[in-house]
Amino acid sequence: MSKQSIFGRVAQLARANINALLDSAEDPQLMLDQMVRDYTDNIAEAEKAIAQTIGSLRMVEADYREDVQAAGEWGKKAMAASQRADQLRASGQRAEGDKFDELAKVALGRQMSAEQEAKAAEPGIAAQREVVDKLKAGLQQMRNKLGELRSKRDELVSRAKTAQAQSRVQDAIKSIDILDPTSEVSRFEEKIKREEAKVIGQQELAASSLDAQFESLEDIGAQAEIEARLAALKMGKPLPIQSPSPN
Repeated sequence: MSKQSIFGRVAQLARANINALLDSAEDPQLMLDQMVRDYTDNIAEAEKAIAQTIGSLRMVEADYREDVQAAGEWGKKAMAASQRADQLRASGQRAEGDKFDELAKVALGRQMSAEQEAKAAEPGIAAQREVVDKLKAGLQQMRNKLGELRSKRDELVSRAKTAQAQSRVQDAIKSIDILDPTSEVSRFEEKIKREEAKVIGQQELAASSLDAQFESLEDIGAQAEIEARLAALKMGKPLPIQSPSPN
């Protein structure tokens, strides 16, 4: 993965508008779960890539420090060789002094080479540091976004559970509503009413049957009186005259 592609991936995910994505989702909870997994995977991938980029930067920085240090050391060697050359010339050893001047020139050449390498590496190091800083900032945004995603998901799951609980409560209330003609309580009440009506009917029937029995007894008494009077007539006995009962 190149530096540019890493930065593009991090920037794209960091700019993601969670609310807009949720508004267009058929199942927001499933989408959030998938987004959390995707962000977690991408963050892990980005962390590895950024770690490699930082490692490369540290190696380049180490080489730069070595070049700077080498330039300083070659400069010291050049100065020491030049001073030795001056000392030898002062003592009359011109040829030996010239040799040390040549050594000083060689050291100065090495110093310049090290300085050039260090100078050439500076723009690349600066650019790579800028990339690393941007990647770190983008990675932190991704981590913040992941926290936001998890918070949204937990909120949504909590709201869904609350809604389901409320729905179950409403269903339970409906199932025990005594005004509901389809409920068990209503059917049981209707059964009791029918039993009560049956008892009332039986009581009325029993009462009418008893009245009929008494009426039949009265009829039997009147018939007996008629038979008695008829027998008295046949025997020539006068019929007894009954006084009407006083009102």
